[in-house]
Amino acid sequence: MKRFVPWQLVIVVLILGSIGLVAGCRPSVDKPVVAITTVPPPSSLPSPSVTTGSFAVSRVSPAVTTTPAILTRLPDQPAEEPQPGPPPEELVITNPAPRSGGGSEEPAPGEVPGMAPIPLELPAPAFRGTPVPLDEPNVEKPRGAPRPPFYAPEGTKSVARGKPTTASDPQPVAGEIDFLTDGDKEASDFGYLELRPGTEWVQVDLGRKTVVYAIVLWHNHAEARVYRDVVVQISDDPDFLEATTVFNNDYDNSSGLGVGQQMGYVETSEGKLIDCKGVEGRYVRIYGRGNNIDDKNHYTEVEVFGKPAE
Repeated sequence: MKRFVPWQLVIVVLILGSIGLVAGCRPSVDKPVVAITTVPPPSSLPSPSVTTGSFAVSRVSPAVTTTPAILTRLPDQPAEEPQPGPPPEELVITNPAPRSGGGSEEPAPGEVPGMAPIPLELPAPAFRGTPVPLDEPNVEKPRGAPRPPFYAPEGTKSVARGKPTTASDPQPVAGEIDFLTDGDKEASDFGYLELRPGTEWVQVDLGRKTVVYAIVLWHNHAEARVYRDVVVQISDDPDFLEATTVFNNDYDNSSGLGVGQQMGYVETSEGKLIDCKGVEGRYVRIYGRGNNIDDKNHYTEVEVFGKPAE
């Protein structure tokens, strides 16, 4: 048996050490090589939730360093300064009184600031329903519901009550001419003015130049009649040599005052409301030529709503 020489032991140790050194220095093939950034720990770290930049996580090998990994911004995407947003819009609430269904109070249909319903009082109906004569041309269909309020500038009043009246027939067949403005609108066999047959007129003197917003006219509304050739004019001239026509349903110009654009209507307790659109004048004249039942002209009341002209 050979004796083991010490120097041989040294050679074996050196060979084994060389093999181990080579094995320990081989690069890892199963892990990618990445750039490592080591930065001393800051007092506070940026939060990615408050910036729009991109971040990369530094990967640190325990065999190389023990410095904690932090988030660092990639150099190709500079930080963006946060832009100040627009100031919040000021919320303005109008009509804050809530309705039962919630929300804000809205004006009712037809209501306009500075306007108000005219103070119109209606007489009692003399009959039910509104039959339309089948043989009468140019007649509008009944509304079938109460007429909505008529709005005019605030301060508008009834200005014809008790004012002087005249007529084309100086000797009425029945009644008195001043029935036109006495305030009695009720249907009655003795409460209306009756003029002779043919085209006749009645007239109201308002006493001064007036801005007229509406005229309401009642013929005899004890029964459903259609009065023909109803023409309403306003003028500053008592002879009506110059006048503004605010209503005309004489569709065939049988009264010679021009072809009318409005339709005939069935007389009811509501009367006929005419929108005069602020025409100015002192005198109001109303023409007529009988009705679909007979050739008589009847008038119960004329009401004018307006304000003194400035």
